Amino acid sequence: MSPVEHLITSGTFSLDGGTWEVDNNVWIVGDDREVLVIDPAHDAEAIAAQVGDRRVTAIVCTHAHDDHVNQAPALSERFGAPVLLNPDEAQLWKLTHPDRRPDGELAAGQTLTVAGIDLHVLPTPGHSPGSTCLHVPELGIVFTGDTLFQGGPGATGRSYSSFDTIIDSISRTLLALPGETTVHTGHGGSTTIAAEAPHLEEWIARGH
Repeated sequence: MSPVEHLITSGTFSLDGGTWEVDNNVWIVGDDREVLVIDPAHDAEAIAAQVGDRRVTAIVCTHAHDDHVNQAPALSERFGAPVLLNPDEAQLWKLTHPDRRPDGELAAGQTLTVAGIDLHVLPTPGHSPGSTCLHVPELGIVFTGDTLFQGGPGATGRSYSSFDTIIDSISRTLLALPGETTVHTGHGGSTTIAAEAPHLEEWIARGH
């Protein structure tokens, strides 16, 4: 069994009075005994079916836009697993779950371990104030949520986002990773650090 499993779920994203149809990547990391779920979007039943009878050690949200966290409390209750989120996402989280707080925080320097696999927490604000990536050096992978996609940075045109901040996060934190690192994103296809790095100046010019 691969240590990384991928599920695509479909639903909507709502913010600033607008709603859009979206397909989200849900990532499951672990082995045949225990797993960690990244960005539990839209379809709790499909995610639970993929997990099966394995123990869930944590439900990790890269950020708190509703399409990334809408099933977090339901899965937390179902599996008895804590929801982990960067505390700088509190305002966005409350828009979706006003009566339920996350169970734990994600912070710089923290390491989450599941099935002997270490995921290093990398705060990468910009798409949202507490957007966070998870780097798995031994697998040569980084989970970037909506910070970095195939083709460029995540959107920064809505509330709580900043183009200058996301560019700084990508250039300082993500482009510092080995070029061969596979980038598993929150939406769409995967890419590599090496494939995206040459385009930084283009993104900056386009963003301004």
